[in-house]
Amino acid sequence: MRYTLLLHYPEMTDEQLGPEALAEGQQAFTSYAATLQSAGVLVGAEVLQQSPSTTTLRLVDGSLRVQDGPFADTKEQLGGTVVIDVPDLDTAIEWARQAPSLEYGVVEVRPGAVHTVDGVWTPNR
Repeated sequence: MRYTLLLHYPEMTDEQLGPEALAEGQQAFTSYAATLQSAGVLVGAEVLQQSPSTTTLRLVDGSLRVQDGPFADTKEQLGGTVVIDVPDLDTAIEWARQAPSLEYGVVEVRPGAVHTVDGVWTPNR
């Protein structure tokens, strides 16, 4: 079953974080991704750009509204996602527990509803 690990952590610029902490974080995530890959559970992972680069869309009375920046004013951001394919929620939680961002933020584990492989939509069971 596929699960997406949503990695939330405090909003900080590279300058606020500092070069040493930035390099340490990048190394930690590289190691985490390599561990997931070698275990055969990694489907994909992305680090997202800072939340000010977000564009939010919504319909208001049938009209499309496009807003620059994140939808919510928050001190944490969704900083990345990791999609894994594991047998059950307990296994997904064990992998999420190893995410480096858990040291300073929140990791949300959410099951996928459907996934596509080679263009074929398949229910996620």
